[in-house]
Amino acid sequence: MTGTLINVAAILLGGALGLLFGARLPDRVRQTVLAGMGLFTAILGIQMTFDTQQPLVIAGSLLIGSLLGEWWQIEDRLRNLGAWLEERMTRRKTDGAAAVENPESNHGSRFVRGFLTASLVFAIGPIAILGSIQDGLTGDYSLLSIKSILDAFGALAFASSLGVGVLFSSLVILFYQGGISLLANQAQALLTTAMTNEMTATGGVLLLGLAISNLLEIKRIRVGNFLPALLVAPIIVAILAALGIPLK
Repeated sequence: MTGTLINVAAILLGGALGLLFGARLPDRVRQTVLAGMGLFTAILGIQMTFDTQQPLVIAGSLLIGSLLGEWWQIEDRLRNLGAWLEERMTRRKTDGAAAVENPESNHGSRFVRGFLTASLVFAIGPIAILGSIQDGLTGDYSLLSIKSILDAFGALAFASSLGVGVLFSSLVILFYQGGISLLANQAQALLTTAMTNEMTATGGVLLLGLAISNLLEIKRIRVGNFLPALLVAPIIVAILAALGIPLK
């Protein structure tokens, strides 16, 4: 859970700075930082793919995983969850408009909006799931470290406009990402080195897609629908091992 703890600390630090100095941060600075993180994420994704012993395992995992993801509509469900939460936040804000004359009530509405908005942005997305699995399986928290930098700047921006509620979104990250990492750690006993390597390599491809789509905004890719590939990869390795087919 090291990566999750770093992520929580980054949100708290970024949110605190946002409360103090966020309004002074130029948009161009944030855009430049995001672009730099996008380039680094792409390079990290490429490096992770080198863990594979058989590229065809990655290809098969992506093919089967994408079909499952499209069938289950993972990307759409994540977006619908975001839209549902946003609708509830908007409704709460509208309901609180009648209480503008009551500063305490209005502050409460602003707190909830900041908490929910930040929780949604920080928790929903492939990088949170992929990074938590990687941290739990191998102890490598480099991906969550990248996410922490992005979240720190996001928390800074949110807190400057939405207030202290943003800092409390760190509790959601702690239980959400920490829970995924703990489950992945428990599953480690069932995974061989070859399974872990192919899962890591497949995750590298997803990470590269995330950089291209979300951070560098080169081409829109429905990365969320590729998430089942992370589960398919070790299954393919297990099937090949049962058939006596070596990876090399």
